[in-house]
Amino acid sequence: MVELAQILGWIATFLFSIMIVPQMIKTIKEKNVNGVSLFLFIIYLIANIFALIYAYLILQPPLIFKYVVAIGTTLVYLILFSYYYKIQKKLSNIN
Repeated sequence: MVELAQILGWIATFLFSIMIVPQMIKTIKEKNVNGVSLFLFIIYLIANIFALIYAYLILQPPLIFKYVVAIGTTLVYLILFSYYYKIQKKLSNIN
């Protein structure tokens, strides 16, 4: 039988891995990045890269999975941020 700690660990891993998705959806729907802290996402990306290295060194598959997914979603969000930021900047220059 799977231990409670394992179940809780995988649930936390899943939730941490997808925590950026709601911001992605909001940005796509609103096509707007006003109020979003780019610095937060950069720090989050760097922290996850270091944590991935740590997880690899201690051979922890759930953590490796979490950090790989977190890095991927953060990179996707940074691309979205850049795209919508450029659009907003062009629109503000036109007006």
